[in-house]
Amino acid sequence: MKMGIMKKVLATTFATALVIGTFSGCGKETASIADDATPTSNAIDAKTVFTKGVYVTYPEAEKDDPDLTQFYVFFGDGSGSIEDGANGTANYFEYEAGEDTIEFHIGSIDPVVDTLTVTYFEDYLIKGHFSDGEELVFEHLTGVDVDTFNAVNYVNGIFGDPSVYTDANGWSIKYDASCITVNQGGPVTTFVYTGDCAGTNMITATYTVDNDAEGAVKELGEQWGEKATYSEGTFPGTEDIKGYWVSVGPEEGGSGAYVTAIARDYMDGALIFELDGHNGGDEAMDNQVAGVFSDMINSLEFAN
Repeated sequence: MKMGIMKKVLATTFATALVIGTFSGCGKETASIADDATPTSNAIDAKTVFTKGVYVTYPEAEKDDPDLTQFYVFFGDGSGSIEDGANGTANYFEYEAGEDTIEFHIGSIDPVVDTLTVTYFEDYLIKGHFSDGEELVFEHLTGVDVDTFNAVNYVNGIFGDPSVYTDANGWSIKYDASCITVNQGGPVTTFVYTGDCAGTNMITATYTVDNDAEGAVKELGEQWGEKATYSEGTFPGTEDIKGYWVSVGPEEGGSGAYVTAIARDYMDGALIFELDGHNGGDEAMDNQVAGVFSDMINSLEFAN
């Protein structure tokens, strides 16, 4: 089955919301393609060809300049998914291996059956063709975790674009994976800055049904004390949704700690993004952190 291939180009303009600043990202690594393999002289046993892992695929005719956007992910239990890193689609499959063929059942409802005829493999570089006859290359990606693989984020990393975190509650945010670590657990997700900085710098995203947005912000402000200041405006990622802000700036001569929270009414409760930051006196470093978080909060998108 021949998969459509395209490169993704992003052009994004960010406006300041939680913090102010526009700065460069934290650097990206570029994936590489292994040298072409030589056909094995032994008989091919397709049952041993695809092991648990992620395989990037591209036409043999494009091997000198392939697009790294199409992936076959094998879960190791006779199933997997075909993922497009350019447009974010994924298609579940199950497969059965024969002597030199692999029969794919693609799709979970009324699956399409197509057979890959394996022509050779060596060192996890596999070649074969589906019923349309086009010769395809499947290259195993080393060091990629099947359980956490995200095709869009992998492709974005190649082209220097941000990664995307998509929450089960219907919102997404872009982040720089080279300096942000994402930790997800139930209704709380944290985005921790891992680059050079003073103290802890992180965004905590929380969904709660125990309060509305205005009430959640007032509750935080009461915890932070009399120096908390409040404001209202349009919530980032929306055109007409009201947002509520509360913040406490760093104290002169203090530790440099500051905190800001922004909330909106969401579904049956409130969605809150709290930024805990520290300034360390190095203006360039502090501005870098501020710029990363500003870009993140202003990249918010909502499915509904």
